Amino acid sequence: MAELSIISPVLIVIAGGYLSIFPKIAGNNFDKISLCSFVCWVFIFVLVGYNYWGTGYEFSLLLFSANWFWFTAIVYFVIEIPFFIWYRKKHNVSLEMKD
Repeated sequence: MAELSIISPVLIVIAGGYLSIFPKIAGNNFDKISLCSFVCWVFIFVLVGYNYWGTGYEFSLLLFSANWFWFTAIVYFVIEIPFFIWYRKKHNVSLEMKD
């Protein structure tokens, strides 16, 4: 069950970010939220890449298999989307461009 070795840290980092770090650092500023999310994304890819780079291991994504990079990217965004929607509603985050 190598999939859990990726899903678990992704869930922990995203939950920790949206529940604790983002409210303190980014508030309702979409640009800061995006930057913090990018930093979390890079951290996860470094962590997972360190373990699986060059192994050739295939991860199961229900209908198809993927390497560690695509599995991590898909899992990250699938988990992050509900957290972002919740955070946007709770903190009244505007997606409009500011001049």
